[in-house]
Amino acid sequence: MNMKEKGKSYEQCLAELECIVAEIENPEKPLNQVSDDVKKALLLIQECRNRLRESKEDIDKIINEN
Repeated sequence: MNMKEKGKSYEQCLAELECIVAEIENPEKPLNQVSDDVKKALLLIQECRNRLRESKEDIDKIINEN
């Protein structure tokens, strides 16, 4: 994971991921670029999962404190 993805919000990562999916679905896109896009998408998915997990942990902590 590079620092560029780390500085993005969940919403920014998700929006970028949606753009990548749309690009990958383009049948005219060269295969080598699709491969690069898939790699980037995997990093974004990982970051989204991390942010969701962190949010869940924060919410669980708040609930358990009350």
